[in-house]
Amino acid sequence: MKIWVDADACPNVVKEIVYKAVGRLKVHAYLVANSYLRVPNTEFIHMVQVEKNFDGADAYIVDNLTKYDLVITADIPLADHAVKKGCVAINPRGEQYTEANISEKLSMRNYMQVLREGRIIQGGAGGFSDKDKQLFAAAFDRYTTLIL
Repeated sequence: MKIWVDADACPNVVKEIVYKAVGRLKVHAYLVANSYLRVPNTEFIHMVQVEKNFDGADAYIVDNLTKYDLVITADIPLADHAVKKGCVAINPRGEQYTEANISEKLSMRNYMQVLREGRIIQGGAGGFSDKDKQLFAAAFDRYTTLIL
């Protein structure tokens, strides 16, 4: 199992949870971003910088996924690819994407995008809270406990 983090927009607190866990779990985590990220110097954490193009990080992650990997992303199309490859995908707020819910989430994402483009609504998800951190940590622990 590998852990893949769609790191460009991932909250730092989520990255910190991953950093602390990978040494204890002895699994490799790959933080993929289109800009350089400073990561702890350890054999288990890898920073992958991709070109600055649309969905470059997503494409890299999808191309390198193997079954049972864990993907941490708020990007629903990336989560869809991960689920279809037999991986587990969770967002930074601890919600798991599954075969049962990914189609609905994609539809809602696309609908909200149309509303934003039409200026009917603005913005996205609210700020990242302590409760979000707790929900992510619980989901992360639940999955890593099951697979390891």
